Amino acid sequence: MRVVVLRLGHRVGRDKRISTHVGLVARAFGASGIIYAGQVEASVLNTLRKVVEVWGGPFFVETAPSYRSVINRWKSEGGLVVHLTMYGENIEGSDVLERIRSGGRDILVIVGAEKVPADVYELADFNVAIGNQPHSEVSALAVFLDRLYKGAELTRDFEGAKLKVLPSQKGKRVVRLYERERSGTIHIS
Repeated sequence: MRVVVLRLGHRVGRDKRISTHVGLVARAFGASGIIYAGQVEASVLNTLRKVVEVWGGPFFVETAPSYRSVINRWKSEGGLVVHLTMYGENIEGSDVLERIRSGGRDILVIVGAEKVPADVYELADFNVAIGNQPHSEVSALAVFLDRLYKGAELTRDFEGAKLKVLPSQKGKRVVRLYERERSGTIHIS
């Protein structure tokens, strides 16, 4: 099962930090990539691509002129569309996650910014709420992906990483991972 995030409603000049954080959470919590519908600053895309370059992947970052075309293409290829909204079925009070998982299909997760167009609620196969109170799309995405993957995404290794954090009770331990040499070993400093 592959998960891709579709970010709707990025407001140029206002949402740079939040849209970057949506991408960071998508990557760290197990998504394969993110698609920004409409305009987005190049700095958002460059920041995420740099994170993948340094901290590993795989994770793709793309843009699309229209959210409808992304959703329609996803559905035509047999994928499932999940819209995260406070108005949806509560993730805790229903079997919505089991129904999503049981399909075994690739999942497009939609997160909005300001006001999500009404047709997104109809285009989605599932409208899922992480609680039915106002909250951020960043937190909703993190909780959804964590519940979807049952926490397994938090210990995965990222391919091609140049840096890696070594968990520590105190302090910060970051190691530099060097490319494989001819001997086939990886050097860590």
